[in-house]
Amino acid sequence: MKVLSIVGARPQFVKAGIVSRELRKKEIKEIFVHTGQHYDFNMSEVFFKELQLPKPDYYLGIGSGLHGEQTGKMLIEIEKVLLKEKPDIVLVYGDTNSTLAGALASAKLHIPVAHVEAGLRSFNKKMPEEINRVLTDHISKFLFAPTEIAVENLKREGITEGVYNVGDVMYDIALESIEKIDEQEVLDKYNLKSKKFILTTIHRAENTDSRENLTNIMEALKEIANQGMKIIFPIHPRTKKAVERYNIDLKAENLLAVEPVSYFEMLVLEKNAKVIITDSGGVQKEGYFFRTPCIIPRNETEWVELIDIGFNTLTGAKKEKITYATLKEFYSHKEIKKYNIYGDGKASRKIVEIIISHENYMDNK
Repeated sequence: MKVLSIVGARPQFVKAGIVSRELRKKEIKEIFVHTGQHYDFNMSEVFFKELQLPKPDYYLGIGSGLHGEQTGKMLIEIEKVLLKEKPDIVLVYGDTNSTLAGALASAKLHIPVAHVEAGLRSFNKKMPEEINRVLTDHISKFLFAPTEIAVENLKREGITEGVYNVGDVMYDIALESIEKIDEQEVLDKYNLKSKKFILTTIHRAENTDSRENLTNIMEALKEIANQGMKIIFPIHPRTKKAVERYNIDLKAENLLAVEPVSYFEMLVLEKNAKVIITDSGGVQKEGYFFRTPCIIPRNETEWVELIDIGFNTLTGAKKEKITYATLKEFYSHKEIKKYNIYGDGKASRKIVEIIISHENYMDNK
């Protein structure tokens, strides 16, 4: 059996890492394709080293660009690889342009698509990620959902065949990885003390492509920092360009803007922060894994279960709401209940077992 895995952005490297390892344990041949959607070292290469990902068999080097342009280039190059390799199944992850391009190219060639993290919905069609995930789900043969809510979302769209609630692969690898890291070494590197700082990540197009939204968020960060709260802010390349384009001033005494950090460092920062301000879906979940609440400067989120249980807070890109919610959470002493939302830490193993059962089924036909 031959599986072809397609990745291109940070969250996909994380998810693919542990699934790839399970495939290799079962001696399943995997062809690894990196589209090059993230080409910054700390957004790409360093993740391959930390997560022990196999060296890509194909690096497409697509880079950045408008959504249509980027997706189109990926389609062309992925199709060439598929025609050459002729895989039995194609694995795609999450909701990026790499995800959609991989799924479309495979479906056109009648190769079964397996979508890891299927069924997520923000219900905002203005988000490129929402378009990517909906279209991918509707052309996938295997839909590996991370939660029961994701399964219900698929059912409402008439998708019931090939749906499996396996849990979240990000939970698998977060639990495994945090045990390998010297947390104090990371905190010392950035001169931070556990539960005495705020972590911030901003990268969604709805915020970076809007001068008003990005300005409001940055002004909120400075307001919070000026009240004595230390903030560490790893800046995504897209956000850095937007800050420069809009001429936004990030100077504040307690606001530490740094280059993108590695996956291991991000886990340590998420675990040891008192509060996280983020528009990232992945960071929202990782925060929950380590019981660190998130303030979300968006109007909706894919991870609605974390809002429903009162763990995370949606504020929109409003300076006053972000500031108030962050300060309230920072000084809160509420007890955080533990809910088993994202499975048992064995999602990757279940995914591979299902893929193998498909192989056995095909062999017996």
